[in-house]
Amino acid sequence: MAYSIDKKLVIAVASSALFDLSESEKVFRQQGLDVYREHQRKNENATRAPGVAFPLVVRLLRLNDGLPQDDAPVEVVLLSKNDPDTGLRVFNSIEKHHLAISRAAFVNGGDPFRYMNTFNASLFLSANEVDVRNAVQDGLPAGRVFPTEFADHQNDPELRIAFDFDG
Repeated sequence: MAYSIDKKLVIAVASSALFDLSESEKVFRQQGLDVYREHQRKNENATRAPGVAFPLVVRLLRLNDGLPQDDAPVEVVLLSKNDPDTGLRVFNSIEKHHLAISRAAFVNGGDPFRYMNTFNASLFLSANEVDVRNAVQDGLPAGRVFPTEFADHQNDPELRIAFDFDG
């Protein structure tokens, strides 16, 4: 049963920031859309490795621990340039990583941030500089998540966020 997200802190995250999609991106760039889609279908049960925003998303979702879904203060929604068919692999990875993410928009190559208002999202996070710039130009709050050499420890419960607003 669906629950309202109108009064939650909703963070929209690009699938390419949540998971490492570099292998699939390489297939798409080198071999084209049809081979990419076939690659995704053949590997739909292969769990994707965490991406640059994964540790942040895990910690944001931990703010909901012990609370009923309706009362949880944070909602993370997935915004993906993939089509719904290839999005199955992303959702299988979400399930295997035990992430409480159940809402998504798959835009088939379009601008993923265009659904921010639909989801009542307060922030769009992506590793893609162009997507972040386009979202900001459209008046939407967006931030780029950068790779780091910091070794994340899954058992570390502390949520640390740093913003650099001069970009």
